[in-house]
Amino acid sequence: MPETEDAIETVIGRFGRYQTWIFFLMTIGRFPAEYQLVNVVFILPNSEFVCMDEAAFNISNHCPCKNPQYDQTFIESSVTTNWDLICENRQLASLAQSMLHAGILGGSIFYGHVSDRYGRKTACLLALFCEVLFTALSAAVPKFWMFVVFRFLIGTALGGTMLCCYVFLIELSGTSFRPYITALVEISYISSYLSLPIIAYFVREWRYLQLATSLPWSFVLLYYYLVPESPRWLITTGKKEKAIEVLTYIAKKNKRPIENIRAVVEKVQGEAQSNDREQFGSYLDLFRTPKIRTYALLTAYVWTCCAFTFFGINQYIGKLQGNLFLNVMLSAVSLVPGLFLVVIASLYLKRKVGVLTSFMVASGSLFVFIFIPKNMDTVELVFAIIGQLGAYTAFMQIYLFTSEIFPTIIRNSAMGFVSVFARFGSFTAPFVVNIGIEWVSITIFCVLAFIAASLCYFLPETKDSVLLNTVQQTEKLRSRKINT
Repeated sequence: MPETEDAIETVIGRFGRYQTWIFFLMTIGRFPAEYQLVNVVFILPNSEFVCMDEAAFNISNHCPCKNPQYDQTFIESSVTTNWDLICENRQLASLAQSMLHAGILGGSIFYGHVSDRYGRKTACLLALFCEVLFTALSAAVPKFWMFVVFRFLIGTALGGTMLCCYVFLIELSGTSFRPYITALVEISYISSYLSLPIIAYFVREWRYLQLATSLPWSFVLLYYYLVPESPRWLITTGKKEKAIEVLTYIAKKNKRPIENIRAVVEKVQGEAQSNDREQFGSYLDLFRTPKIRTYALLTAYVWTCCAFTFFGINQYIGKLQGNLFLNVMLSAVSLVPGLFLVVIASLYLKRKVGVLTSFMVASGSLFVFIFIPKNMDTVELVFAIIGQLGAYTAFMQIYLFTSEIFPTIIRNSAMGFVSVFARFGSFTAPFVVNIGIEWVSITIFCVLAFIAASLCYFLPETKDSVLLNTVQQTEKLRSRKINT
């Protein structure tokens, strides 16, 4: 059976006043990153235009067109209108957005290594700072190719922010509080998704919108610089005295006793450093031992299917008619129930059961979607939203599940590795959507969600277990859990 007593939790509490303060700083600090994840509809829209060329006779959306007059009903200036990304240049808008995801892929690898090698705080602070810097600089570029370059750099910081901040919070919280972290970390995403259309309503030029969604939040970095390092990482990497100092500081902030901190640290360190060469992890450690290698390959495929299904479904429910700003808010609101469902699932269901159920809901709703008559638009929308919720809740739960499966020494590297495969899923989803035969596209999403659910059966159960620190612990303690 997995170990259930969390020694670190006994010292600093499951999630006290100080962890709440760190969570607040991270939530506010992540806003610039989250805005970049959802702002494509405002800075790279599919703009309507009237062609003013003599031979075009003022026809709407006529191609080719050298003198377009853009519709400014909702957006006065965008990257699309700034560099005329229409007609034969339309694919350049897709390129700019693809570069964001390419950056997330690269950032997941880079910041995952930085976090495991140099510390959680260093990686988080660097990613948050670079996100603000690159976003602000992207608003000042005079050439489109420069914007594309900065879009990639923004993506690298975004990938680091999403992974490193999540792992940092998981390691600061106690075992019994981890189910709530899964939903709490999504507050920044949902809040930015809800607030972005409000900001964009008043700031309708893309350069100013980039500045408005980045610079005002940079003040948080000044406070975040004072945040201590993750005590779990310090213990695992042999920094005992610094770990004692950090744990004492947090315990005092949470008004908890500090007498036994040294004994607790020495106990945990003794378990973590049974093999000295494991003081620092790397991506190679994901493949050196059989159990870790199996987990890495299984979770990589599950993450691929998860991202593939989630972003694929979004293609179908994101084409709403009406007010642009209201539609974006409605899309955000539709995800809110997922936060509560994930907490309930994490509290009362086994990890594998929760993730498997979410995938099955997504797969089942898409299967029903295939047979809904075309004239039943409302019913189609309902089942599409159910499918989106299933994929969204699976995504949130797989974050927690993966962070619990892998030990501290390679946790961020593992999260970075599987996130790379998630980017492959998000890359390929639009191509499947655009196959042209709707039932074929939906069937592919349905089948892959079902396969992902099936693979979750072969992962180890981690509910209520203490975060393991070394590869050796994981190989030993979970050697008999892969089929439970």
